[in-house]
This record gives sequence, C-alpha cells and structure tokens, in this order.
Amino acid sequence: MVARRPRSSRSTENAWLITGLLAVIAVVCSTILALVADPAVGEWPATLAMLVVMIGAVLPIISIVVRRQAFGVILAEIPLVVAFYLLPPLSVVLAYTSAALIVQMWRRLAPVKFWFNVVLAAAATSLAEMALLALPEHEGVGPATWGVLLVATGVYHFVTLAAVAAVNTVVQGWQAGWHLIRTSPPALLAGLINVVIGLLVLITLVTDRWGIVLLVAFALALGLVYRSYTQFLRQHRTLGDLYQLTRAMTESGHDGTLVDALLDRVRGVMQAEYATLWLPAQGRHPEVLLTARADDAGLLDVAMAPTELRERALREARMVAVGARLRGETDLRASLRVERIKDVVILPLRSGQVVIGTLEVVNRLGDTNHFTADDIPVFETVAAHAAVALENSRLVDQLRHDAYHDTLTKLPNRRRITAALGEAVKIRAPGEVVAVLLFDVDGLRQVNESLGHAAGDKVLAEVAERLRASAPSAALVGRAGGDEFLVTLRLEDVDAAVELAASLREQIRDEMVFDALTLDVDTAVGVAVHPDHGSDAVTLLQRVDLAAMAAKSVPGNVQVFNPALESRALHRLGLAGDLRRALDDGDVQVYFQPKVTLRDRRLVGVECLARWEHQAHGAVAPEDFVAVAEHTGQLGRLTELVLREGLRRSRDWAHADQPLAVSVNLSARTLTDRHFPDQVRELLAEYGVPPHRLTFEIRESGVLDGTDRPIPTLRRLRDLGVRLSVDDFGTGATSLAYLRRLPVHEVKVDRSFVQGMATDPGDLAIVNAVVTLSQQFGLTVVAEGVESELTLELLQDIGCEIGQGFLFSRPLPYERLAAWFGAQIEPETAAAVDLPRLRAVH
Repeated sequence: MVARRPRSSRSTENAWLITGLLAVIAVVCSTILALVADPAVGEWPATLAMLVVMIGAVLPIISIVVRRQAFGVILAEIPLVVAFYLLPPLSVVLAYTSAALIVQMWRRLAPVKFWFNVVLAAAATSLAEMALLALPEHEGVGPATWGVLLVATGVYHFVTLAAVAAVNTVVQGWQAGWHLIRTSPPALLAGLINVVIGLLVLITLVTDRWGIVLLVAFALALGLVYRSYTQFLRQHRTLGDLYQLTRAMTESGHDGTLVDALLDRVRGVMQAEYATLWLPAQGRHPEVLLTARADDAGLLDVAMAPTELRERALREARMVAVGARLRGETDLRASLRVERIKDVVILPLRSGQVVIGTLEVVNRLGDTNHFTADDIPVFETVAAHAAVALENSRLVDQLRHDAYHDTLTKLPNRRRITAALGEAVKIRAPGEVVAVLLFDVDGLRQVNESLGHAAGDKVLAEVAERLRASAPSAALVGRAGGDEFLVTLRLEDVDAAVELAASLREQIRDEMVFDALTLDVDTAVGVAVHPDHGSDAVTLLQRVDLAAMAAKSVPGNVQVFNPALESRALHRLGLAGDLRRALDDGDVQVYFQPKVTLRDRRLVGVECLARWEHQAHGAVAPEDFVAVAEHTGQLGRLTELVLREGLRRSRDWAHADQPLAVSVNLSARTLTDRHFPDQVRELLAEYGVPPHRLTFEIRESGVLDGTDRPIPTLRRLRDLGVRLSVDDFGTGATSLAYLRRLPVHEVKVDRSFVQGMATDPGDLAIVNAVVTLSQQFGLTVVAEGVESELTLELLQDIGCEIGQGFLFSRPLPYERLAAWFGAQIEPETAAAVDLPRLRAVH
C-alpha cells in the first residue's frame, strides 16, 4: 500500500492576517501611550528586573491542547499586576514584549507562531495600558486600585483569547475557534487566581518589602502544588482515556468500526498528531495501513513514520522510539529531520510470540511538546489492549465467516444462501424472477465408499470451482450441503432459468481424473423461481429440493418444480409408517411376470415384483414405496420378503416337476451390504433351490457407476452360482464393453428402446447392437416391454433370445400365474429348458 502525505486543510499563512492586525494595534496603542502618558518610560533597572521576572512567569507550567494547538497556562498575570502599578506604560509593554520574544526564541517555534505570540504580547499589554489610562487614578493599594488592575488584566485576557480564537478560526476553521472559547473558562479562572496572587505581591511590596521572602516561599510551594496537580490531571486523563479506549474497542469490535475507534482513541490518549495502524495481509484479510489525524474525522491511507523505522521494529520485534526526549535510537533522528517529524514511537503488536502488526504515533501535539519516557508505559498498555482487540475482532470475523461459508469449498452455505434469498424475494422487480437452481452431484456416495472421503471431497471441490467459474457474475453460488450446490440470481423468466440450468450442467459435466482413475461428473438440476413457486426462501429451497430429486429420472436431468412433485413427496412421506405396518401385516404381495423364449414362446422363468395395495390410497407405485423403503431403512426387509417368496415358489414348482428360474430386483444400495451374499447362501440352503435358478437384476446405474465398488459383492454372488442381470440397459452412459469387467450373465434391454424399435430406426439399431455385442460377449439378452407382434418379429430377426412384456402377460399373483402357466406349456417342456451358465469375460 502506497502512503500519501496528507495536505493541510487550510494554509497557516492566513495566520499572518491576524498577526498583522495585532501589530497595527500594538503600534497605534504604543504611540498613543508615548504621547499621552507622563512619564511613558521608567527607570531601566526596574524595567530589567521586571523583564527577568516576566521571563520566568511566561514559561508555561500547564499545557492545554486544543485540537492540534497547545496552549500553556502561565503566571504572567502576577508580574503584570505589579508592573501595571509600579512601571510606566511603555516600560510594561517593552518588558512583557521582550520577555515573550526571549521565551519564543528559546522555544524555537515556527516563524508564524513566533511572531504571532510576540505581537500578541505587545498588543494585549498596550491595550491593557490604554484601559488604565482611561480609568481614574487611585492612591494606595486599596479596593479601588484592585478594581482598576482587575479591569486591565481583564482587557489583557480578552485580547489574548480573542486573538488566539481568531487565528485558530482562520487556520483550522470556525469549529477550532469555537472549541477554544468553550474550553477557556478553566484558563480564565487560573488567570483570575494569578491576578489575586499578583495583588497580594503588590500589597506586600508596598507595605513591607521583607514580606517578599514569604511570598517567594509561597510561590515555590505553589509551584510544587501546580506540578503535582498537573501530574494528577495527566494521570487522571490517561486513566480516563484508557477506560474510554477499552470501552470503545469492546463496543466496536463486532460492527466493523474497531480500527476507527482504536486509532482515534490512541491518538487522543497519546496526544499525538498522527496514530497509525499497520497489519499485514493474512488469509482473506487484506493489508491494513490507516492513520488517524488530529484534524480529520475519517482515516487516511498514510504512514507518516519512515518505512525503515517500521521495518526495524518488525525485524527486531521491539519498540522503536525516536525523539528529542526519548533515550536511544539517536542514529535515526537524521531520517526524522528529513521528514520534518519531531518524534515517533513504533510498537509491534503481539499475539503470543507472533508479531501481527504495528501501532505508531507521530508528533506530540504542540510545537514544544515531545513524547517522553513516561509516555512509553502508557503506549505499551494501549498496544496490548489493541492487539487483543484486533485478534478478537479477526476471530469474531472468522467465526462469522465460517458460520456462513462451507469449509471445504469456501462457498456460502445454506444459511447464507437462505438469508440472501430471503432478502432477494422481498424486492419484486417487474419482468424478473428470482431463480433458484439446485445441482445434485450423482455418484458421490459411491466415490466415498470406493475411493474414500478424500476423493469425494476433491470431487466436491472441483464441482464447486467449475460451477463458480461458469455461473454468471451476478449469481450467488453456494453449497447447500452434502452433494448439493445452489445458484440463485435474477432472470427474465422460468424459461431463462431452465436454459441456464442446462447450460451450467453441461459446462460442469466433464471427466475428472484422480491419479489413474477417471470419473464422469454429472448432476441433476432442480429449478424453482419466485414468485411462481414460492414467496419465501424456505419454501423455494424446499421445492427446488423436490425438483432436483425428480430431475434424476427425467431426460436431460433438469426439472422445474410443479405441484405434482410436492404431492408425490407428501404422499411418500405419509407412506413411511404405513409401509412398516404393511410389511408386518403381510400386506405387501409378490407378483410374477413371465419370461419366455421368443422363438417358441416357452416359459423359462419369472420376474418377482413387489406390489402393495394400500387400504386408503389403493395401488402404490413400486418406485414410490421402494424409495420410501430406501430412506427409512426398510429396504432389507422388502428385499428379503421378495427373495423368500420367489425361492419358496421356485421350490414348489420344482417339486411339481415344473422347475422355473426366478429373478429378483436388487437396489444399488443392497450391493454395498457385505453381509448380503451370506444371507443369500442361507436362504438358498433353507429353500433347497439350486443357485443357477436365482437371478438378481441390478439397474445399469447400480452396476455401472464408474467405480469398482459393486464388483466385490457381484463376484461373491457369482461364486455362489447365482445368475446376475443388468436391468434397464441402455439408459445410462456407459459403454457395453465395460460389461466385460463385470461378472454378469444377462443383459435386459430397456423397454423404451424395445417399444420404439417398430417405429424408430434409431431404437432398432440400438437394440440390434446390444443383442449382437452381448452374444459376442457370451451374455444372454432379455428384451423388456414386448407388447406387439411386430416387435416380436423384429426381435426374432435380430436374434434376441428371451423377452417379457404385456404381449405375453402382465405381472400376476401366484394363483393367476398357475392358471396361465398351465395354459401355455407342458411341464416336461419347461423342465428340459435350462439356460446355460455363461462364463464372465474379464
């Protein structure tokens, strides 16, 4: 960060206007005094003696800082009262002006302040003497004389206050002048006390000169009291400022204004012209270089202290203090003189043993004021409080950030998106909708189980990066949790939201390489918009969840919310408890759909299908209660029920000399159960069914998930002698050649291709290719959805062996299947049919 030197708000050259006016007043009044007073000038020894006394009295013993200016409380009124009474007018003006000249030369002030103070002394005393000439003379030192001298010193004070307020107004603005006037009563009270003391001195000198000894002793005692009082005031002010500093940092630590409060208070505590905070860049926090200046309400991006001093403090991890009244660091004073800096203190801020930045103060307010060794402990205390407050502030900021952002992807989390979405829906923009897109990453669970959660985290991080890079700049991209990501922004309409969803899905859909393994990243996208699909954030997020779930089973994997999805979700939710009771009460039945040879229509097996007739809702779709079983932990019971019924019927048919193979559908989740093959072995032994008469059908998405996760379970089942079939083949995106790696025996062509092959040459070509390649790999092909004679003829022409569909029979309960079975084939024919056990090709 580059530092810039601040410019003064007003030029100090304007102070010469006030100085010139005072000079004119001094010259005019002195001329009048020289002409009117008799005598105008007194004896020189008395004048010189009074000059010496005035020099001591003009030196300030209490310093008051107003903004950037320092004003001293002096004892000038004491010798002035005596001089007004004992010396002629011009002798008083000459002595006091000379005393001011000598003191200002000793203080080495800038020319503007130097001549202003000297001319002010001449103008104030000359006007006071003019007031004395205008008042009647009185003999002695009685009350009448007290009044006259009080008026004269009052004129002196009025002129001094008015001139200083005027010059501050010209240089720094009317606020500075008004502030000086408002803070003047304590100084005026001190001046009144000095006048009283001066009258006592005068009375003593007139009545008995030996009394001056007592007055000198009294003056020394008064000086000690003044000194103790100033120290007390300073300590009291320092403690008060430290308390205010701590309180301000505590109150501003949670609202982002800590640095403003800190620097302003530090500058005030140290009575410094500049206070600077420097913090290096750390994590997501950028570098901080800010300075509070005495005359500016805001913060400046400046650093008044030379850079080499800060670097030295950081390098040596200690305080660097340079100044006229600070010990040590004398070798660095040359650099300050070049920068026209009086003194500087730089203190490293520590968090434990680590330096987290620096706190710097430059120039004690007042031309003659400097930082001293007594200021260092105060500054160290301030720095310690500042370091703790800054660390706490960053910790709170980090906690706040972590509360609204995902740790893995660094994206906003669901809480942050919900809040942002809640604000967005409050603003109804004409011709716009607030779109919410939910991206559900497919196959993450399989990646976690087969490659470990570290690989799953890499997948999520990569998807987050792709989505962040592809989304429009106005979009808010976040992670909803697990494998779900949210994108929300304003668009023209729901069609634009669908178009964006499809575009983003394609842009993030690409191969992902982990070492030697390549994965395909795909997502299902749900779309919901405000106000069409919800008036608040919670409703929109709930409904976009439903849309994303439905998107997994639609072409293109993009689904817009519609009320039917919510009805179906509520319907499934209501089925959870009912399904458990249905399994307990035996209300879930098993139906059987025949599988026949296409050449001679011989029955070779049946597929076992679960069916549930709900008492209130009627027939429940299998995909609904199977999904409910998966989400409620009842899938194992459902699978066992179907498997037991199929094996029992297969045993009964074998006893009746009608042996038939049975097929049972398996969920992909069942393949992750390492105990399932042992359960199958036990059931086969319990019912006495040969393993080759049992076929497990697994959907293509469950077998071909891009990982080797299902292979161990599939091999264990194959080793039992059970046949394995890939169901709904063709609906996925995996090559048929991948089947060579799997221990499967059968491929079932999806019904969508079979039903369309009579009218769509493309479907016919797909079925033909699947049949041809499967036969080359030694796999049996089963065509699902055979519903017409034309379809049957086409399948026969391309060499497909087995089929099932409504052309032959719908799924039937056991009793109706027995009647159909008796009408179709002879038992001995079925017994002669034994599909060959084909070896798996690796």
